[in-house]
Amino acid sequence: MTAPLEFEVIAPSDAVESRVTSARKRAANARNARACTGPKTAAGKARAARNARSHGLSLPVLADLTLAPEIEAWARRIAGEGASATRLSLAARVAEAQVDLVRIRRLRLDLLPALARDADAIRSLARLERYERRAWSRRKFAIRQLDDARV
Repeated sequence: MTAPLEFEVIAPSDAVESRVTSARKRAANARNARACTGPKTAAGKARAARNARSHGLSLPVLADLTLAPEIEAWARRIAGEGASATRLSLAARVAEAQVDLVRIRRLRLDLLPALARDADAIRSLARLERYERRAWSRRKFAIRQLDDARV
């Protein structure tokens, strides 16, 4: 048998009196915030803009509502005339991966001119390859599921 737990009772006077941040600490936080507002140089700002591109690729395609009509059109073409809801759903997965591949290829074309003048462009291309491999894999498995379903 284990011993019962013992609790220490803290009187209200012993409790922490205030959790309000001091004026000195607020001023230090404000100074730090002014100093840390993002890149200052043109190169740093360009790098940050490229980060936004690659992070956009990590989001699902359907997070961008402007791509939804394109995905739906691809899915209808892939599924065929008069396809069932299940087949259309499976075709939509293939279409999402295909649209991802198109987005990646467009970004790669945008980066190619920068290769000659910007060393960061090579790293960006390497990141794009990772997203492209993932999209190819997703498309391959989605096509297999679509073929196996025969719905």
